[in-house]
Amino acid sequence: MKLNPCLRLITISVSALLLSACATVQFGHDFDIKAFETKVERNVSTQANVKTWLGAPGSEGLAVTATGEQHVKWSYFYGKGKLPKLKNATLKILEVEFSQQGIVQSYNWSE
Repeated sequence: MKLNPCLRLITISVSALLLSACATVQFGHDFDIKAFETKVERNVSTQANVKTWLGAPGSEGLAVTATGEQHVKWSYFYGKGKLPKLKNATLKILEVEFSQQGIVQSYNWSE
């Protein structure tokens, strides 16, 4: 099974941190998904808008639709928890897909 680059980075980071001493760990930068949802408009908002709202993405990639259309994909992620059991851990992931012209086509998030 091939993980997407964002999830692979998260998995590697969490695994490495689990091997370290007990501590609170954090990776990525926090973002407000509700604020993003109030601003973003599909087929209107641009890459520049998203970068202004959220900063530079944690990773960039390419998504290919079932019809073969290619979209640029930006991923944002944030995680925080206390080792070793990651009690009350927080993990947020936001993926934004853009047309080749840099216009938001879709986005999805999990928390």
